[in-house]
Amino acid sequence: MRKKFLAFFEAKGHKVIPSASLIPENDPTVLFTTAGMHPLVPYLLGEKHPQGARLVNVQKCVRTGDIESVGDPWHLTFFEMLGNWSLGDYFKKEAIEMAWEFLTSKKWLGIDPKCLSVSVFAGDCDAPRDSEAANIWKKVGIGTLSVLPEKRIYFYPKSENWWGPAGEIGPCGPDTEIFFDTGKDKCGEQCEPRCKCGKYVEIWNLVFMEYNKRIKNQESRIKGYEYVPLGQKNVDTGMGLERTVAILNGYTSVYETDLFAPIIDKIKNQKSKIKNTNQNSKINEIKASRIIADHIKAAVMILGDEKGIAPSNKDQGYVLRRLIRRAVLYTDRLGIKQDFMSELADSVIKIYQDIYPALEQNRDFVQENLGKEEKKFKQTLKRGSKEFKKWYTKPEVGWIASTKDLQKLEEKAKKSPKIIPGDVAFRLYTTYGFPVELIKEIATEKGLQVDEKSFREKFKKHQELSRTASAGMFKGGLADASETTIKYHTATHLLQAALRQVLGKHVEQRGSNITPERLRFDFSHPCAMTAERIKKVEEIVNQKIQEKLPVTCTEMTPDEAKGQGAIGLFGHKYGEYGDRVKVYSIGNFSKEICGGPHIKNTGELGEFEIIKEEAVSAGVRRIKAVLK
Repeated sequence: MRKKFLAFFEAKGHKVIPSASLIPENDPTVLFTTAGMHPLVPYLLGEKHPQGARLVNVQKCVRTGDIESVGDPWHLTFFEMLGNWSLGDYFKKEAIEMAWEFLTSKKWLGIDPKCLSVSVFAGDCDAPRDSEAANIWKKVGIGTLSVLPEKRIYFYPKSENWWGPAGEIGPCGPDTEIFFDTGKDKCGEQCEPRCKCGKYVEIWNLVFMEYNKRIKNQESRIKGYEYVPLGQKNVDTGMGLERTVAILNGYTSVYETDLFAPIIDKIKNQKSKIKNTNQNSKINEIKASRIIADHIKAAVMILGDEKGIAPSNKDQGYVLRRLIRRAVLYTDRLGIKQDFMSELADSVIKIYQDIYPALEQNRDFVQENLGKEEKKFKQTLKRGSKEFKKWYTKPEVGWIASTKDLQKLEEKAKKSPKIIPGDVAFRLYTTYGFPVELIKEIATEKGLQVDEKSFREKFKKHQELSRTASAGMFKGGLADASETTIKYHTATHLLQAALRQVLGKHVEQRGSNITPERLRFDFSHPCAMTAERIKKVEEIVNQKIQEKLPVTCTEMTPDEAKGQGAIGLFGHKYGEYGDRVKVYSIGNFSKEICGGPHIKNTGELGEFEIIKEEAVSAGVRRIKAVLK
């Protein structure tokens, strides 16, 4: 499937580019690469891509927004996105015609056209109704398949048919989505592609990225956002690899494909060895197995990425930790008590190592961190269980009447079910890391109930606080291509070169986050920097600013860049950056492969000051700095 997709678009004049890292490069709007557009934002905004205006690739993606849906037939945390782009070249007509050909031609996927429906943007005050896309679909075939064409072409609002921006602001536009009819009976008279019953599965999204969402002029009387036409009209498409493979094989879920079957089989085999049959129902076993397989795959792909992240309490590391712990929780619920994550990780690496060689190269890092986190969380579960038992056996708590005898407690609870207060469940969740799913399960076993309404209220408040903090952390950034963020972007190049000069050549970028207020730079280094070394790095950066060094850009091959000493990730199967790359040089001091944009001269930067140096995870440090 991967090869077919790339071959089709190569034949249409597209250049194959490799998958970018799961950790976004200089993009503060997201924690992970959630779509192929993230690495291409500068080019969607007008920067020239070294490979040209037509691109195609298979992109690794991680999305956690639908994590509660994981376990159903189609939703995943980690997935691969097949995508093709036009950067100011072709637009709606060519994009739709190519998609239809690839899907229905017997030479390519050969899907029966009668199984396909599409949706288009209905229009609102920000952008007009996309009648153009609808008319193109009628001409290529959709409209000829039914007496009533509108029964195969659906107009939906922005909530359904608009893509982007990746963060608060940036490139975006209306889209047209392609759905496959699985053949299931309709759930009702109103059943149509946007219905969540499972009859229709979205397989491909063609985004017509023609707007830039930005914050309205601060002097404007009307606050909010505005949608301004981009200087160039772009096409950005995304086809889910796993979903498409499942459909082509006649499967009813993505978990039946060869991308999941070995992992699911390993879980089933381990489960079959358990003698105690007093476990969850069959349907729960299926869902639990899917969640384990999904989460362990996502965790392995994050750990094994070129910019591998370790579990932590911050940013990507926090999401990674939650994924691992949720996988461990569900293995525990299946009755699998022994350490199991390492064995499952081996299956994931075996499936993907030929496509993403970094997984095998980072195998030790993956296994070490999975093992540590699994053992740590099992201790958390153990402590949480003890604490939970205290809560439901203490008479002074108030919601249990008067006995320490658990047997009598259970008998009493059966006659008069008691309620576990939301603040109790929330404390177990936040203080002890005890998952609410497990709290509810144990409560049910004891004849108790959790006050879910109270818990949800407290959890919602907790989420709002977290989101407020995150919004401040990730607001703005390089995606808006403002003058300030471009300056900070250039300053990170000076910072990395200075760090390598002071600390050593082992220093490599592990992440970057830029806002209009500061830069944040993560790098590989085994220990905290001394005050003297921090001061030395500052002095070097400021010296280079004072020298007013020119910032120049040259296009070359990755081998040429490597030969000239440019900093970058080399060794990817397809070449990390493709056949041609942009190399930004700052005088003779810094030379990096980068998509840009940058300022013209370091004299524009002002004074550089490091305001914080701290640990992110084992072997990774973080610097926050400002320009004054």
